[in-house]
Formats: sequence, structure tokens, C-alpha cells
Amino acid sequence: MTEPDKMAATTQPVHYAAEPLPFDAKKFAFLVLGLAVFLGIYYMPAWPDALDPAGKAFVLSPQGKAAIGLFLMAGIWWIFEVIPIGITSIAIGVFQALFAIRPAKEAFHDFMDPSVMFIFGSIVIGLAFTKSGLTKRIAYKMLAVAGEKTSMILLGSLVVTAGLTHLMAHTAVAATMFPILLAIYSLYGEGERPTNFGKGLFIGMAYAAGAGSIITFLGAARGPAAAGMYKEFTGNDISFFDLPLYMAVIGWAMVLLIWVYLMVFLKPEKERIPGLKEKVKNLSSLLGPMTRKEKIVIAIVLGVVVVMSLKSVIPALDSVDRAAIILLSTLLFFIVGVLTVKELEEIPWNIVLLFSGAMSIGFCLWQTGAAEWMAVQWLGLLHDAPWFVFVMGIAAFVLIMTNFIMNVAAIAISLPVSLVIAKYLGVAPEVVMYASLVTAGMPFVLLIGAAPNAIAYDSKQFTPGEFFRHGIPMSIILLIVLGVVVVTFWPMLGMPILVEP
Repeated sequence: MTEPDKMAATTQPVHYAAEPLPFDAKKFAFLVLGLAVFLGIYYMPAWPDALDPAGKAFVLSPQGKAAIGLFLMAGIWWIFEVIPIGITSIAIGVFQALFAIRPAKEAFHDFMDPSVMFIFGSIVIGLAFTKSGLTKRIAYKMLAVAGEKTSMILLGSLVVTAGLTHLMAHTAVAATMFPILLAIYSLYGEGERPTNFGKGLFIGMAYAAGAGSIITFLGAARGPAAAGMYKEFTGNDISFFDLPLYMAVIGWAMVLLIWVYLMVFLKPEKERIPGLKEKVKNLSSLLGPMTRKEKIVIAIVLGVVVVMSLKSVIPALDSVDRAAIILLSTLLFFIVGVLTVKELEEIPWNIVLLFSGAMSIGFCLWQTGAAEWMAVQWLGLLHDAPWFVFVMGIAAFVLIMTNFIMNVAAIAISLPVSLVIAKYLGVAPEVVMYASLVTAGMPFVLLIGAAPNAIAYDSKQFTPGEFFRHGIPMSIILLIVLGVVVVTFWPMLGMPILVEP
């Protein structure tokens, strides 16, 4: 070949075979279904007013109706993960702006709500544990106690998770436990491949974080919020020790039942991990003494936990937002050099976006009046019901709502209406308040129901659909446990159930 021919050959355009775009017919079908549900509701004629027992009418505005449609569309897209869950969250803001449900400034403002920033700060704490080496140290200590049996390792992780939520927010607990459980799972011998053991570890962590968080006021913001509303309506206080008195029996019963459920339906493939005890002993010795970084992380996290705990007993700290407190730890981690800018790239932004969207749809339902309309419609059906049906009906409504919107909001929209109806039925307000708090703390069905659910999902051990499938029976178990406690243990502990109407 002559030189000109060679040059001509090298300058000829190279044609690459075009890769076909991946197409998933099932996902596309659910994408279209969600969109059809939204558009169908959006263009429907106005829905009838909701009437409370006193005859007051609650009008559902066009924006409120559209918010319900968007709420259902997001639920379908999240459950079947037709697009990444964080992108579904972005769609929530986009649809609110495009269809004039709320102004764009409001819809996207919620993406940086303090609750979202609290979740961000909690995730950074987990990252600091990992980077400092504390994660492995704690994981090996746990395994040394639990032994080689996978059933005991699973039970130990549930107990530790639930126990920590008595002292700190369940979001922070989940973010702390997540890397520890990753370190434990790495010793299972299956790499990052999803297994029943992996699913059990991480789904169990999410469930146990919810179960433990109902027991004290330190586990989540919903407890203090409900106590405040209860005092406003009844004039009575819920003391720091009243909550554990009534909630401990349910919280710990659920931890045990979660373990039993996981051992039956997600039974680990291996009964034990042979040689684990010796391997953990060797790995622990390789870590050596605790490093300066580890000590700094412990000091910062303990400081955050103490300040957040003191918020409930020192009035001067009450005005300090918990997001600011936990983000102070983020600042300190970077100031002292525990974390660098490189670690910011490891933040699971898909999970942060998921909760941004959850906050946006929650506030959308609240501000358009859709949430209140749904609460009155549901609770209005119960105004002539027997007291037990009424209490369980309220609990079921809160359970459904808390899987879609913030649990504080679920309490806020249902508790005022239910306390009014309770007077007509002669039901004591205490049982209504505590029953609502129980189910508000355990959204087992959707990832957006609680931050620990979303954090657990980042393990890539389960899909949103699997979480949904296991969440339905666990929610039924929760309602059964609550029903038994309402008619047995709570009266035995002195809780009034019925009063003179």
C-alpha cells in the first residue's frame, strides 16, 4: 500500500455499531401507570367535601386533588423503581411546578429542609466511623459476642440497633450501624452479592431502628411533637418516663418478632460462618490500639448525642434545631481532618434525594389541604365505630400515612381530628395518642417512610419491591401486637381506655 493510500485509510471515518438502549417493558408499564394515575386524578372533576363529626366541611382544592395524584404516582414509581429513586424525587418537585400544584420556590425549597440536612449529617457520621476505622473495631467486638451462628449475629444486630435508639435519633443510629453491618457482611463470604443473610441484616436494621425509636423521646422527633399536641388538647403532660412505661413492651416485642420473621422468610443460607471467631480475633489484633482519629470521632459523636439529649430537659437548648447540632459534627470532622473533600463523593446522594422528595410531597399534601381532607374522610368513617375499631382504625391510618409522609406530619394531621372524635365515643385520649405513636414509628412498607429504610437500601441487598413485600406482613403483625397490648398490657399498667363521653 502506497503512503497516500495508508494516509487515506487512516483518515477514513470509523463506524461503531450503535448500542441499543436498554428497555425494560415491566418498568415502562409502571412508569406509564403512575403517570396515568396522576393525569387521571388531575383532570377529574372536583371531589366531594369531607365532613367531620361536628359537621364541618373540608373542601379539597384542585391543587389538593393534584397533590393526591402526585402522591400516588410517586408511590408507584418508588415501589417498582421505574427510574432511580432519587430521580423520582426530582420528578415530585418538577410536577408540582409544571402543573401549578405549588410554586417552584416552595416545591424545591423542601429539598433542603432541616430534616433532610439531619439525614445528611447522620450519613456523614457513618462515613466518619468508617474512615477512622471505628466501624471495623465495633463490628469485630459485636461478632466476638454473637459468635459464629448467623441467627445470633442477626439477633445481636437488631438488639444493638434498637438499644441505641433509646439514646439517639434513629436516623443517626442507622447511619452508624450501616457501615458496621457492611463490615460484618463482608465476612459472610459472598462478596457484595445479595443474599438472604444480607437482606435480613439490612431490612432488620431498618425495622429495629423504628421499633426501638418509639420507646423514648430521644429516638425521634415524633414523640415530643405528639406530646406537645396532646398537652395542647388535654392540658396533660407526658413525662419522660411515661413513654417507656407503655412503649417498651411493644418496641421490644416487635424486635423479637422481626427476628423471628426474618429467620423464617429470609433464613440465612449458612447456619454458621465456620472459623469466624478465630478470624475476628486475628482481624481485631491487626487493628492495634485505638487511634487518635477514632478517639476524635467518638468524642464528637458523644458530644452531639449529649447535646441532643439535653434538648428535652434544658429549655435554653429547645430553640436550637437538631439539624444544626448534627451538622456541627460534619464541620468538625472536616476541620480536624477526619474527613476530606474526597469523602463527599462517597455520600449516597440517591438516598439524600429520596428524602428530599419525601419532604416535598409531604409538605405538598399538608399545604394544599389534601392530607387533612384524607384524614377527615378516613376518621369520619369511624365516628360510630366501637372503641377498639376506632383506636385500631386511627393506628392503621397513621401507619399508612407515615409510609408516605413524615411521621410527625402523619401524627399532626390525624391526632387533632381523632382526639375530637374520641370524646364522642368515650375513648380516653391517652390510648389514641400512644396507639398513633406506635404505628407512626414503624413504616415498614416504603423506603421513604423513614430514613433508616433508605439508608438500609444503600446496601444494595434488596429492591424497593422486596422491602414492600416484606413490609406488608410486618405491618399486619404490628397491628396485631398493638391490638393485644391495647386490651391487655396497657390497662394492666394503669392506662385509661374508656372515659365518660
